[in-house]
Amino acid sequence: MAQLPDAAEQILRAHAPFIHGVVQACRDPALRPQLMAMLQAAEDQGWRRLVGAIRAIVEGRRDRSVLLGLDDEDRVIAEAILAGLEDPANLPPLAPAGDPTTAAPGLAAMIHAAARGDVQAFTALANMAEQMLRVGGDMARLGGIMRRLVDGERDADLLCRGMGPLGRSLVLDILNELARLRTH
Repeated sequence: MAQLPDAAEQILRAHAPFIHGVVQACRDPALRPQLMAMLQAAEDQGWRRLVGAIRAIVEGRRDRSVLLGLDDEDRVIAEAILAGLEDPANLPPLAPAGDPTTAAPGLAAMIHAAARGDVQAFTALANMAEQMLRVGGDMARLGGIMRRLVDGERDADLLCRGMGPLGRSLVLDILNELARLRTH
């Protein structure tokens, strides 16, 4: 099996655009109203402690005390923001947005590994599915079918029910990749 990224790396990949946005808003006060609106939305979705830490960072606090009380995921995000403010070279790389040619093989490999009992892959998928559910739309639907994919469901019509063209395309790409993995 291909080496799966560790949990911190997965968190950084998933939140890289947000981390970059916070760092940019700290450097450019003209971007702060947009950031504050985004932080309010995140707080409304239950990310209160992370938002509190980010607000402290935006206000100029750069010491590690802003990390107190954060869970592991929130701490990784806040640490990445602090590291990016110290040196922009420390920022996590931005992946091409919504590129299904890179998403499908990675997701399929994780689904395949989880179906074979790989606990790390299963845990990573569960975390990704939770994040997808928060996003809404096709991503939430994809997050909602992860367990069914791990359990072996391959009926495209059933899995794609309620998805738009882009979500359906991604699911079909994942199914094609899973079929390829099954033959190897």
